[in-house]
Amino acid sequence: MRLADFIVRDMEAILAAWEAFAATLQPASTAMGSVELREEAEQMLRVVAADLRTPQTREAQRKKSIDQGPTRIGTSESSARTHGFLRARAGFTVNQLAAEYRALRASVLRLWMDACAPEVPDLDDIIRFNEAIDQALAESVTSFNMQIEQNRNLLLGMLGHDMRSPLQAIRVTSTYLAALNAGEDVSKAAGRLIRSGARMQALLDDLTEFNRAKLGLGINVSPTHIDLADVLAEELDELRAIHPERKIELHVTGDLRGVWDSQRLQQLLGNLVLNAIKYGAQDTPVRVMMTGDVTHVRIDVSNSGAAIEPATLARIFHPLERGRGDQNQDDRSGSLGLGLFIASEIARAHHGAIETRSNETETIFSVSLPRVIA
Repeated sequence: MRLADFIVRDMEAILAAWEAFAATLQPASTAMGSVELREEAEQMLRVVAADLRTPQTREAQRKKSIDQGPTRIGTSESSARTHGFLRARAGFTVNQLAAEYRALRASVLRLWMDACAPEVPDLDDIIRFNEAIDQALAESVTSFNMQIEQNRNLLLGMLGHDMRSPLQAIRVTSTYLAALNAGEDVSKAAGRLIRSGARMQALLDDLTEFNRAKLGLGINVSPTHIDLADVLAEELDELRAIHPERKIELHVTGDLRGVWDSQRLQQLLGNLVLNAIKYGAQDTPVRVMMTGDVTHVRIDVSNSGAAIEPATLARIFHPLERGRGDQNQDDRSGSLGLGLFIASEIARAHHGAIETRSNETETIFSVSLPRVIA
């Protein structure tokens, strides 16, 4: 008996075995009934049977095995993709999802071989069935991971939103305590609260921006006509006050007037300068150069120090990347490794670009911004 015929004929027995195994995948399966445990399984098996009945050359089989077939993994809706989505929503783990397909593969082949005895099973059917199960598993995992990532991003968004009110209450209260002049001990404690609240706010802001980017919303900008020289000079003054031990130089050349979001570009510059302060040689200045030409403005932030390794340089704007040495030090600067990622997203939101280059003596981050956002 050919495998496709067996699947269609013994569909109920196969589904019963699927359901029995799925019921063991706890705790997610505890509250699921027969319909939910069998979700999309029959449709998947009918698709597999139809695929087995479709003539296929060796070359077509080879291309399909390396995801070069007519239907690429993840390119269209399917019962397997729906199954992965529903299992993620139900609380299954990705290992439990994979276990379902492993059990299905073993169950179908074992039942079919028993039904074929004493005849020898068709080996080509076995190859094509394994290929079809692998395809379904890949589609399910793709859909599962997309749903898990969306759930995580939504959770981060809600967390960031709900934390703002209590954090604001802490910052306002600590500022009030500092203003009371109720003694040195109270003033010191209030100062610590203010600094800790500022670090928490910076972390929360980074988390919110990261979440927006991961949800595909991008960084929100509100461009107006500004003189970038004045706006960024103000940001550097604040950074000098926070880091009085470091020298921060500013050099301006040309016209820096244009249409940008002033607060976002202050955030971009702040992230780049803080990165330079943290990783640059402590006894050398951080240099900021701003140059305007006819259509663009360029911002260069440079620091002296050891070169960034090529592997690190290639992923330096990736989210949640930590700089050299971060994993081995007690980092109390309030950093999630999102600063450079957010800087790149702000540049992108202004239709600009950011790049970096590094050698044995200097590291430079360069931002190019069009004067008017298209």
